[in-house]
Amino acid sequence: MSWDQQFFDPIILPDRKALVTLRDAAQYITKLPKADHDADEWQAAMEALLLVAEHDGPPMFARIGIMKALNRGPVRDSSRKDTHWGQRKLKRDL
Repeated sequence: MSWDQQFFDPIILPDRKALVTLRDAAQYITKLPKADHDADEWQAAMEALLLVAEHDGPPMFARIGIMKALNRGPVRDSSRKDTHWGQRKLKRDL
């Protein structure tokens, strides 16, 4: 097992700390509150982390899992148009 394997780019957390190694990421996930730790995104991130560490996989897989878990939340509906321009009609366009 290679828990000291480093990410290509460190993962910067919201509190400005950095996750540099797989061990740092695993410790961060285990210290999360129970509600966050049990979320599907964090469980998938931990599974990817274990696969990378135990089977010498590419650390990018673990990085992607952690980044997806960090950035989870509501997905914006891109079909909805929320622009401030184009709502007012000009007299010549009527």
